[in-house]
Amino acid sequence: MSPQSAPPRSGDDSHAPAPPAASGVRARLRTFVTGLHVDETDPVGVPLTPDEKGRLRAVRRFGATGTVLMAVAALGAGAGPVVQNPVYGQRLWGLPARMPSVSLTVAFTGALMLVGAWLMLGRYALGRRGADGRTRRLSRTGFDRTLLLWMLPLLVVPPMYSKDVYSYLAQSEIAARGMDPYELGPAQALGIDHTLTRTVPNIWRETPAPYEPLFLWIGKLIGAVTGENIIAGVLVHRAVEIVGLVLIVWALPRLARRCRVAPVAALWLGAANPLVLLHLVAGVHNEALMMGLMTAGLELSLRALDAAGPLSARAWLLFAVGSGLIVLSSAIKIPTLLALGFTGLALARRLGGRLITVIAVAAALATLTVAITVAVAFGTGLGFGWLDTLGTAGEVRSWLSLPTLAGLAAGGIGILLGLGDHISAVLTLTHALGLAVMAAVSLRMLLWVHQGRIDPVGGLGISMALLVLLFPVAHPWYLVWALVPLAAWASRPIILRPAIAISAVISLVGPMPNGAAYPPFMIVQAATVVVIAALAILWTTRNRLPWRSAVAWDDHAAPQTPTVVHRD
Repeated sequence: MSPQSAPPRSGDDSHAPAPPAASGVRARLRTFVTGLHVDETDPVGVPLTPDEKGRLRAVRRFGATGTVLMAVAALGAGAGPVVQNPVYGQRLWGLPARMPSVSLTVAFTGALMLVGAWLMLGRYALGRRGADGRTRRLSRTGFDRTLLLWMLPLLVVPPMYSKDVYSYLAQSEIAARGMDPYELGPAQALGIDHTLTRTVPNIWRETPAPYEPLFLWIGKLIGAVTGENIIAGVLVHRAVEIVGLVLIVWALPRLARRCRVAPVAALWLGAANPLVLLHLVAGVHNEALMMGLMTAGLELSLRALDAAGPLSARAWLLFAVGSGLIVLSSAIKIPTLLALGFTGLALARRLGGRLITVIAVAAALATLTVAITVAVAFGTGLGFGWLDTLGTAGEVRSWLSLPTLAGLAAGGIGILLGLGDHISAVLTLTHALGLAVMAAVSLRMLLWVHQGRIDPVGGLGISMALLVLLFPVAHPWYLVWALVPLAAWASRPIILRPAIAISAVISLVGPMPNGAAYPPFMIVQAATVVVIAALAILWTTRNRLPWRSAVAWDDHAAPQTPTVVHRD
């Protein structure tokens, strides 16, 4: 879709009155934020050359080899169940479990190959400018084949990088037995020797469920089918998360076209990201379903506002359905409710933007949110006990949370200076400051959406990024909250480079593949062998894979697309 034929967008600067001149910090902040995105004049591009297609096939096979290695290693290095583990006692399939050092090394090597393949794929997804000035880019069909090929080996592996899925199973079983999962942990409700309780990590055995009712209700349905069969329960939970990933793959390119960003580039960063494959697919985290519902709701809501003239009855219905999907996504984890604020202000601006209109839209969306939340609470029979367990995850001190990291550092310095252990008090202060900054910036983004200074997708992406960074607790898979909307909107290197670097680094240095801890000597041994293996892989594939190609960015070029320089 070219810019000339694109429908009007909510939050598009071209449809807003010229804002008053501003100066100082506010002006610089606005210039910086709005500069993160530029409309591409050719978001689809032209096909790759035969030579590039050949290299692309090699990249695809390289990434698939990495995920196959991970699938094999997961039999020994994955977060397998304590009981009902099908590889125990098996001569062949049980071999990785009897060689934990080797399995860990193979898992690290596979993850490294996947990240490397993803980075090389990015050169074709972000685009290469040819001699004619047009951008050559990977086709959507080529991307879909690549994503499917990389994902297939991870669909049948034991959970990796986390044991949360076992908590899902136990908490859903508590609800299925008619007990309150928001009052009782697996140990109290099911018993410490119950099959499902024994698979739950020790830290969560006494802890009530921190998830909203919709997700536990889905877990009840899964439990009704799989019973106490842990393997079947894990596989069905993964199938549910794949549904969420399918929704992301459906909505993301449509949101990208709305923001005039290349759909394949958005899918590469937001759907084929190693964080998605490792933590949402292999790790079986409910973020996939949560983000799938949110992105689908965001797309439907904004699509309703595209047509010129007064909104039709169909447009109102479409907006209501989209808003309902966003509310349902918050019934899995509540942070996605933030998206409703951005679509609501986009609607208010579409209707004229007066204060009374903003109030009316806010009241309507609040009513819809309350109605759906109450319906889910009573329809599932789980009530509102989840309001008391929202802070359960705060028991973990995460180094990815900037306020937590700052609080731990400040408290540690105080201990070294002989001032006593005041870490808890300092953390309370840093967490409050982080939440205040996050709220202030989110309000600013909402205001800019209302004023037409920024697209709703971009405002949501920036707000989600700050939410992840400044929230008291952050896990690697939380980064997907921000990556998905940012992938559909941000097109400048100033945000793409950090997003790519963070995704690659966190994919490699996040939690251990078994979701727990390994002895330090084993990690050192595995890391040493992985470095040697990586050097060997680089040497043997130096002429077959585009390792030596580099993306050259020009921040002042128009259109803003990456150019590739070949050095071989």
